[in-house]
Amino acid sequence: MLTVYAPAKVNLILEVLGKYDDNYHQISSIVQAVGLWDSLNFELADEISFTCSEPSLEAGNLVTEAAMLLKEITKYGKGVRIELCKHIPWGVGLGGGSSDTATTLLALNELWGIHLSRSGLLHLASRLGSDVPFFVYGGTALVEGKGEKVTPLPTPRTTWFVLLAPPLPKIPGKTRQLYNRLSASHFTKGDFVQAALSSLMQGKTIEASLLFNVFDEINSDIFPQIDEYKSRFREAGAPSVCLSGCGSCLFTILYEEDEANELCSCLQRQGLECYVASSLLR
Repeated sequence: MLTVYAPAKVNLILEVLGKYDDNYHQISSIVQAVGLWDSLNFELADEISFTCSEPSLEAGNLVTEAAMLLKEITKYGKGVRIELCKHIPWGVGLGGGSSDTATTLLALNELWGIHLSRSGLLHLASRLGSDVPFFVYGGTALVEGKGEKVTPLPTPRTTWFVLLAPPLPKIPGKTRQLYNRLSASHFTKGDFVQAALSSLMQGKTIEASLLFNVFDEINSDIFPQIDEYKSRFREAGAPSVCLSGCGSCLFTILYEEDEANELCSCLQRQGLECYVASSLLR
């Protein structure tokens, strides 16, 4: 049996530059993998099967689609038994499902002895979801286009992320709804990404003043209570509060692990779901 761990991510910068003719949006994002993990067990079998510790996520899961796609493309003759244990909160902008999907491609590429190139895996990942290609690389990366263009970046010194998953309802089609609420007035020109890239290339961390997420402006449209949790996060001592992906997960960045643990404990004492995760190298 092969056990592999799939990390979460946060969007340090998320800009939308415009729309393509097919109505997909053109993004420019700096994404950071963080040390909050799902675990996946893979065992060779005659057919492909999948179980998950969260049964509601089993039907139509992209993990199964990834295995089936890889088998179809490579004409591999057998299958695999996959068990997924969820630890990353799902549906809150941390990319757990996309990470599980990319991890499946990477793991089966080795377990099945296929040895596709990274570019080949990246092509398959782009067919499965816009966040999946990033996790083929991990670490720190610039993600562009529809999510299929991934450029690895230098990872700054270890930072600590306190992640707050507010107790808000799961909204079907949340990502599509939020993108559909964007208008031309929300589009930017990539200046936030360029400023952050300049900082990274100088070996510096991305300061809180450089963080940006286009969905901060409209997230309260479908999560009216999110401002309350932003306030509670700040009152607990968060130096800044940012949104990851389309939300609703909020995060702050700290440079000392002890400070991060103290802030997380403060929020947990309030009955909130909160995690500490370090930045990860590629």
